[in-house]
Amino acid sequence: MTTSSPNAIWTPPARVRGTLAVVTGRGERAPVYERFGRRLSADGYTVAVFEADADAAVAWLSGVVDAPTVLVGSDTGAAAVLRVLSQGETPDGAIVAGIPIDVDGASQPGDAERTACPIHLGVLGTAEARTADVAVEQVPAAADLAAIASPVLAFHGSADTVSPISEAAALLSAVPDIELFETIDGLHDALNDQSHRSVAASVVLWLERLRGGDVHTPVVRRAAEVPAA
Repeated sequence: MTTSSPNAIWTPPARVRGTLAVVTGRGERAPVYERFGRRLSADGYTVAVFEADADAAVAWLSGVVDAPTVLVGSDTGAAAVLRVLSQGETPDGAIVAGIPIDVDGASQPGDAERTACPIHLGVLGTAEARTADVAVEQVPAAADLAAIASPVLAFHGSADTVSPISEAAALLSAVPDIELFETIDGLHDALNDQSHRSVAASVVLWLERLRGGDVHTPVVRRAAEVPAA
């Protein structure tokens, strides 16, 4: 029995292979993640969006039956996801993107700092996709991140001026089970930037490994990597 309702949800056309609960970042409303939700749902994953409310996402995710269950967050949504994980929540996995560094109050990064994708820029320019500045939170301290028990997949733009990747990588290194992908020449909205197709494909590959029971065991690999008989 779920206790919270998502602000938006995209469901697969047939068999459900897992469930993702997305927590939005600064000034974002659910339509910002429509492209991400539609793409992942086409691959069999239910995607629900919660506007700046990681606790509601956790409550909802705890009531779903289609595993694996995965928390997703971008920008300050990523910080919130890391917080609930560090406090003992244990979904099957988590995905974070563009984690914030030294957040300055509730100010939002400019659209040109967030993405170079013209489609995403158009979405960000609509009233339906954006909201007023809201209270934000910092990424937990390293000692708290070290307590995270779920595997975490992270994406960060190499050209992110909002949160430099070197500082983000240093913060994330405290997470015990972390995979960090760099989007080449990417900006802050790593899930929705120009490389969104490749990022979504990487997410699906990771989800399929997670479904297999060991996120570190590949489903596909280069033939040269096959062990000798």
